[in-house]
Amino acid sequence: MRVLLVGGGGREHALGWALARSPACDELVSLPGNPGLARLGAVVEGIEPTDVGAVAAFAAHQRIDLVVVGPEAPLAAGLVDALDAAGVAAFGPRRAAARLEASKSFAKDVMARAGVPTGSHSSFSKAAAAKDHLRSAAGPYVVKADGLAAGKGVLVTDDLGEAEAWVDRCLTGSFGGDHASVVVEEYLDGPEVSVFAICDGTSALSLQPARDYKRLSDGDLGPNTGGMGSFSPIPDLPGGLIEEVMGSMVEPTLRQMAAEGTPYTGFLYVGLALTPTGPKVIEFNCRLGDPETQAVLPLLESDLLDALSTAATGQLDATPLRFSERAAVNVVLASAGYPEAPRTGDAISGLDDIDDPDVLVFHAATTVDDRRVLRTAGGRVLSVVGLGDTVVEARGRAYAAADRIRWKGQVRRGDIGLR
Repeated sequence: MRVLLVGGGGREHALGWALARSPACDELVSLPGNPGLARLGAVVEGIEPTDVGAVAAFAAHQRIDLVVVGPEAPLAAGLVDALDAAGVAAFGPRRAAARLEASKSFAKDVMARAGVPTGSHSSFSKAAAAKDHLRSAAGPYVVKADGLAAGKGVLVTDDLGEAEAWVDRCLTGSFGGDHASVVVEEYLDGPEVSVFAICDGTSALSLQPARDYKRLSDGDLGPNTGGMGSFSPIPDLPGGLIEEVMGSMVEPTLRQMAAEGTPYTGFLYVGLALTPTGPKVIEFNCRLGDPETQAVLPLLESDLLDALSTAATGQLDATPLRFSERAAVNVVLASAGYPEAPRTGDAISGLDDIDDPDVLVFHAATTVDDRRVLRTAGGRVLSVVGLGDTVVEARGRAYAAADRIRWKGQVRRGDIGLR
């Protein structure tokens, strides 16, 4: 099978690594890929993932058997629609279904109609109305840009002034474009968990849960980021949680989406808060989480390509996916200045010094210069994943390997896997 993987971040490197391990994967092509993915197969430069017509034309011309879409932006732009029109099989939601992530208010409305437990919300297109609403409520305040924001458009704060300023940022394009509205949500108190499902439009299979760390600094301090690390499995989950998530959140959402004429096929990310009154959905995303993917997929023993290819045709096998009993801890190494103004172009050293078979390094934002020197090319640069029989053991391997990797101004947290 010839597989085209769309994307070029750490999540996509982990996806490509898992797909390439399948006996059915004859060739893996990545667009645009990264230096890590280039070691697994060809990479395609010169085509933007959001140029959906060009991607579809390339896939058809190359006789790709299955396209797997990693990031959210091409999905929201209608890549799967374009691939369907070109007669190319794809795993991912069509544009209308991808609104579960592309619009926070749309997702909340779907949850309400499906009876999915979540917090209350209000949407505003005018800053004054949003600020009046905030002033009438007690903190903590949750303010979200109602569009794609690369995981950075969310603020949770006890400071009313900070929340009001965030409203202005959301409505004036600080997160990648002008957002027509801002969403103010009820704060859901409790530990957070990421649960993922592979969906074929009517049914779904769960992946192993993970926990991630959004704040930049130790102790969950500093600005919100796309994620500074993750680990899996989570030892303190309540019994029956996955069955509850699938039965009261994922399956009702799939039924509702199908009933409204927008069946959902693809990865579904369920961000949960384990509140005192039970688990509730914080948000849906239409792709795997980053950095959780890098901790979950190394533990997957089932054939990922088989699961995705059958789901793409609406014939997902009901057999539960198998996972190793080991643990994985992912430590993200980021550039100086991340997340507001990440510095790029710094030379990376030490990768060749890592020879532990229980350590994986996934590239997220790297590039190779004319002299074949690996350099930083964005905010989150590498994911260093340690494997072990326990989270403690996996954590030790991840940090020992991370200590060997160096570049000027590198940023990382020191407490991944401690919580």
